[in-house]
Amino acid sequence: MKVFLKIVGGFFLYLITTLAVLFVGLYGGLKIAVDGPSDHFRQIFITSLMESSAGPIAARMVLTDDQINEILANNTTIEFDQVTDPALVSVMREEAEAAAAAAAQAGIDAETNLDPDGDGIEIHEISGPMYHGMMMIVYDPSRVICATIDNYTHSGAGMTLQQLIEKYGAVAGINGGQYEDESGLGIGGWPVGVVMSQGVLRADNVDEYYEAGTDENGDPIYQTRTSLPTVGFTQDDILVVGTFGGGYAESIGLRDAVSFGPALIVNGVAANYSGVGGGLNPRTAIGQRADGAVLMLCIEGRRSTSMGATMADLIDIMVEYGAVNAFNLDGGMSSSMVYNGEEIVDNANIRGDRAIPTAWVVLPLDASSSSAEVANEEA
Repeated sequence: MKVFLKIVGGFFLYLITTLAVLFVGLYGGLKIAVDGPSDHFRQIFITSLMESSAGPIAARMVLTDDQINEILANNTTIEFDQVTDPALVSVMREEAEAAAAAAAQAGIDAETNLDPDGDGIEIHEISGPMYHGMMMIVYDPSRVICATIDNYTHSGAGMTLQQLIEKYGAVAGINGGQYEDESGLGIGGWPVGVVMSQGVLRADNVDEYYEAGTDENGDPIYQTRTSLPTVGFTQDDILVVGTFGGGYAESIGLRDAVSFGPALIVNGVAANYSGVGGGLNPRTAIGQRADGAVLMLCIEGRRSTSMGATMADLIDIMVEYGAVNAFNLDGGMSSSMVYNGEEIVDNANIRGDRAIPTAWVVLPLDASSSSAEVANEEA
């Protein structure tokens, strides 16, 4: 019995010692990252941690809430207080189409054709100092719809991006809107905010209260939230971005929509940002050019070949590709892009493909709305 107790005691002593060494090593590494090598690195490091699911725990090991809130306030995207004007986008589209027609008549090749197989989709590789990803351009916006799971429950699971693409008979897609994901352990069964799919309002839920910072005593400050930043397509295939709920979405005739944010570009005006414009993380975004083409952007992150992108990076990329409206989607471990059955941007989740409740998918060229209608009837 004494031998057994000795073995058990030795095991627990070894375990405690190992955990203590790991904790000290983690704490020491965090202190080095926060205290040096530069203030710029410190800003990026903390904002990156705070945008991840489990990162806030690590950040609070070495900084107070006041210090963290100050860093976040100095490195953020300034949210718009206006919503896309569909009429303005209609004018932009008419002007762009007229210019393209005039160029074609004059025999001018306006841009390099990157659609060799004629499927109405271009794929561009995107690279920057700290990131790598893909931009998918879909010429026909009516092909882009919101795919969603059948039932929403807190305890139920979502579907992977590939499964949602297959469910709707689509050929490509990116992850979609926000969902319940406590500490990065969510299973994708409960979307947050607005979900519209093929003209049906499937969800319109937000938290009644949310933590909006801390007071002078370090206690949380709560505010009431009635809507979240939301993005969607109208029946006329115009991308609308802004902060609104399901009622407004229905009133302007949105056919498909999800929530997350922030808005990156509204009515041709890029969002302002402070500092580094956010941390380096995997990112997904959706936008639309003046000619109606849909821009679907996905950036890899949290790996040696691609640390990730900031919100400022997303804005710059969308501006470069001619977006007149653009919106940040759920990122992090959910960020991924699939094209013709291949995951061309892999997610950062070490446990495999994430289960999610919504995705933006691209229907085949020769498909009517029948595939989407069948999927929604099953829901």
